[in-house]
Amino acid sequence: MSEKNKLRFGLLGKGIDYSFSRAYFAKKFKNEALDHCSYQNFDLPNLTDFKTFLQTPHLKGMNVTIPYKQEVMTFLDNLDEVSKAIGAVNTIVFNNDGTTTGYNTDYIGFQKSITPMITAKINAGLVLGTGGASKAVVYALHKMGIKTQYVSRKKGLNNLTYDDLTEKILKDHKLIVNCTPLGTHPDVHQKPNLKYAQLTSAHVLCDLIYNPTETAFMKAGKKAGAKVENGENMLVAQAEASWRLWNM
Repeated sequence: MSEKNKLRFGLLGKGIDYSFSRAYFAKKFKNEALDHCSYQNFDLPNLTDFKTFLQTPHLKGMNVTIPYKQEVMTFLDNLDEVSKAIGAVNTIVFNNDGTTTGYNTDYIGFQKSITPMITAKINAGLVLGTGGASKAVVYALHKMGIKTQYVSRKKGLNNLTYDDLTEKILKDHKLIVNCTPLGTHPDVHQKPNLKYAQLTSAHVLCDLIYNPTETAFMKAGKKAGAKVENGENMLVAQAEASWRLWNM
């Protein structure tokens, strides 16, 4: 089948040469003999021409990443109830009637990946960052009965700053999820500004970053005895959830 007649899927984002999704779906299409499908990066500097872009022939589905998970919502015809509740979209379905619907599969991916690491001692978590991914993480944790507290560099109505994190707060929040890009390749030495020496073996640190496979955040947590995980399992689970939506 010629490239122009294939069903087209892709990732919407900015500065996304590193895309996990493109590599994942290229491998999936090859392994499952889905020769009628293709996946590409849609790397846009802004969403000014996004409405025109939506007219791309044979476009069936799209993933959305930084920095457009919230901004893209206003361009879509429909939003499912979960993406409305989260306030972010990471999956777009192009319906047969020509309309678009936004969904969020990030929370599915995160919940599936973090569940095996949750112990009875974990009833509260710190969520580092306040972007679209962090909103999906908070939604998933609340579904699991885990209380959350946002942490950001700047003080806000709903968040603490890193300077606000006392030893007691760290003790009370045994799950810490990094939803910031700090530590992503090539800036692998960066990490959120936590007092890592105050962490214990009862803590679990989850980094949504997958490149590198062990971030500076994870290394510092591991040194303190904490269990750590990167974002790869989450990405695989959310990608498969997106694929199911595109093939409903």
